[in-house]
Amino acid sequence: MTAPVNISVLGSTGSIGTQVLDVVRRLGPDIVRVVGLGAQSNADLLIEQAREFQPVQACIGDESALECVGTALAGTPTRVCTSTAGFDELAVLPEADRIVISVAGTPGLSPTLAAIEAGKDVALASKEVLVAAGHLVMDAAKRKGVSILPIDSEHSAIFQCLNGEDRAAIEKIYLTASGGAFRDKPKEALASVTAEQALAHPTWRMGRKVTVDSATLMNKGLEIIEAKWLFGVEAERIEVVIHPTSIVHSMVRYADGSIIAQLGLPDMRLPIQYALVYPRRIDSELPRLDILQAGALEFRPVDWDKFECLKLAMEAARVGGTLAVTMNAADEVAVELFLAGKIGFLDIARVVGSTMAAHDSRPSPSLDEIYAADAEARTMAREIAATSC
Repeated sequence: MTAPVNISVLGSTGSIGTQVLDVVRRLGPDIVRVVGLGAQSNADLLIEQAREFQPVQACIGDESALECVGTALAGTPTRVCTSTAGFDELAVLPEADRIVISVAGTPGLSPTLAAIEAGKDVALASKEVLVAAGHLVMDAAKRKGVSILPIDSEHSAIFQCLNGEDRAAIEKIYLTASGGAFRDKPKEALASVTAEQALAHPTWRMGRKVTVDSATLMNKGLEIIEAKWLFGVEAERIEVVIHPTSIVHSMVRYADGSIIAQLGLPDMRLPIQYALVYPRRIDSELPRLDILQAGALEFRPVDWDKFECLKLAMEAARVGGTLAVTMNAADEVAVELFLAGKIGFLDIARVVGSTMAAHDSRPSPSLDEIYAADAEARTMAREIAATSC
């Protein structure tokens, strides 16, 4: 009998984290067992999760909530910690085999590197980790002999399409994009769209930030950079195509002209499960794609004039270094301001582009240089938004 996979989930109360735990419930403790849970600020949900799964350790990032969580979990097997150091502790738990990183933004970077150094396989959902520090993460993973298992549906699809194949024979990777909430709107109509409209994604149910990134196609730009690091493919060989129904999650074309695709319903739980139990395939009674009901599989080229954020991300992918860090940080600030009603939708690309233009990129940055570039870009983006939008 195969032993259960023991996991630590960082970001357990977020969109991906809650779906990870839904998959764990479906699989049962004989297949996957939760030994660590971490959340930034949602103390109530973290307490509820810890009472259900009885992990060895739980971490609440908000230090002001530590007493509340500790009191609620007193008398349980779960010890409680807090702060950034606490997340790093979760990442190196001796009881954990696999660490799920679903922490939003660059805060996921330190625990990812800590997990790798501790010899843990990483199930990675946080795009920003590889966007900001792909060279550090992949070099460390290679040195320590651990696996980086993608949770993103597109990268999980590519990972599956590459199984058993010679990566030297990759001719092109196709990243599919739904096109987001505004795929059928002309660019001139986007100046007046609202945050509520941007959050009305046609096929996926995701967190607010990634849903807005889907509407600008910045998410695909981030995914290009991720794919470059995960699969060792130049950005120029990765092409984004619009696929409105989100049935084909990605495709790989090989040197002989063959294209291998991975299909499934737009449901994050399937790629999550694949990352949790890889290399096994297990029936957890998730909904199935009925190929006879799927209809036509439509693909369209990207409108590069309309999706300026994707152009900016391609430039960051080409240059690399701290320019990718700057782009990511500026986008986080711009999306936050858009969701708060302080800038318009088209201003997101303006803020990101102006912040990138003001940055002097440094190649192969250290961890300290990454954090410094991130902080500098956030300050710059806010200044640009305040004076130019």
